[in-house]
Amino acid sequence: MRNKIAVKLFLAIAVALLTFSLLVVSSFGYLFNKHVIMTRQKDMEERAERIAQALGDSRDQWLLFQKHRAEEAEKGEQRGLESNKYQGPNVPPMQGPRAIGFNAVLRFLGSSAAEDVWIIDEHHYLEITGKDRTSKPPSFLAKELPPEAEKVVKQVLQGENTTTHGFSEMLKVPTLTVGVPVRDKDEKIIGAVLIHAPVSGMDVAVHETNRILLMCGGIALLVAFLLAVGFALRLTKPLKKMQQTAEIMADGDYNVRCNIRQHDEVGELGTALDSLGEKLLIASKESAKLDKLRKDFIANISHELRTPVTVIRGSLEALIDKVITTPEKIDEYYQQMLSETLFLQRLINDLLDLSRLQNTDFKIEMARINLCEVLGDVVHSGLRLGRDKNINVVLQEDKHCYTLEGDYGRLRQMLMVFVDNGIKFSPENSTVEIELKDRLLTVTDHGTGVEAEALPHIFDRFYKVRNERNKTGTGLGLAIAREIAQRHGMKVHMESRPNIETKVVIDLPPAEEQTEKV
Repeated sequence: MRNKIAVKLFLAIAVALLTFSLLVVSSFGYLFNKHVIMTRQKDMEERAERIAQALGDSRDQWLLFQKHRAEEAEKGEQRGLESNKYQGPNVPPMQGPRAIGFNAVLRFLGSSAAEDVWIIDEHHYLEITGKDRTSKPPSFLAKELPPEAEKVVKQVLQGENTTTHGFSEMLKVPTLTVGVPVRDKDEKIIGAVLIHAPVSGMDVAVHETNRILLMCGGIALLVAFLLAVGFALRLTKPLKKMQQTAEIMADGDYNVRCNIRQHDEVGELGTALDSLGEKLLIASKESAKLDKLRKDFIANISHELRTPVTVIRGSLEALIDKVITTPEKIDEYYQQMLSETLFLQRLINDLLDLSRLQNTDFKIEMARINLCEVLGDVVHSGLRLGRDKNINVVLQEDKHCYTLEGDYGRLRQMLMVFVDNGIKFSPENSTVEIELKDRLLTVTDHGTGVEAEALPHIFDRFYKVRNERNKTGTGLGLAIAREIAQRHGMKVHMESRPNIETKVVIDLPPAEEQTEKV
């Protein structure tokens, strides 16, 4: 399947969004339902408390008025006391001192009490219910109110504000009932106010709100899914490009780049891939260069070995076949074979030296030495080498001590290569100058020199100037000298004006400070 990451990412986002939506809808429905019920309950409690307060205050005033009227009425006629007993649901509420209470007060309250408000006195008699405004016994409460009604009435008459949920036989629906005690001016509980309301109306509001929420959530989810698809494709697009780039690099083309510029992990991965391509390109070029050097090395070493081996073989065959019989010629052939054998030995030694120096694991013997002592030794040896051509080796120093960490023998070997070349290419009766000034060490001769086009290659292996004076050279001396310089942290280059002056310049590391002996 194409774009597997995009599909997985989309599915992950989709599952997360669906889970989030279900949690939101269910949590919202539950919390909203509780909020609606609690809000309605609070409103009912506040309303019941206002009614209870009004009933308590108004009833006290009405009882005082009735007491005054009763005192006047005693003088006229005696009312029967039987009216205080329950005589049926249609008995008028104003029949005796006990009946002087809530029903009469509610006449003054008028519309303050609605059909969902019941008033109960301290004897559990229902004095009013809706428009009937009649007294009903406690048994009516147990039948019409929810099963917890009797418990609610008892708790309210004990002074507690109480709320209950249950199924009302009268309303035939689940009902929320709130009870609040009615107190007189002495804080005595004289009754209770019950307000009941069907829960079905609240459920309808909750369901309607959930329906709207689901509809809006569905639209939001659809938009979110579309955005998730776009986001997943946008995220996987650079990954696809990096995959294609990696495949091209695997085929050996290291010039390709993904060029992804993002300030995130994907952008960092793209930058790392481009950096890898750059390094692989450099490594490829270096590998090609090393391969060319290897081939050139094999060709050069084959050529260098072929000539002396051919000479030695030819001389031996001539001697064995008795082609040469005169003692003078035989000695000449022996001398020629010895010369070629010495050349082979020197070539092998140079190859071994160069191989060791190019191996980073090969440790040279570093110690604290005085470079001026090395220069003196080189001058002494150079004078012996230049004796046959009457070439003088001169040393000029601006100091007599230049201390550094180095290998005495290898530094002497490096300088002897430069001095030997200077003597080899210099005319008779000339001078080779060695100068130490500040941090520069130079070896100058006044011989044939090096052409400008040859200077960049002068330190390459087996590169040598082809002329009569360099027939015995191996082409490895300057390469060995450069490796020694690099192992000592020195930089070396050659400057030449043919037939005028050739100068080897060595940039030395800083001299170490001298500690005076006490």
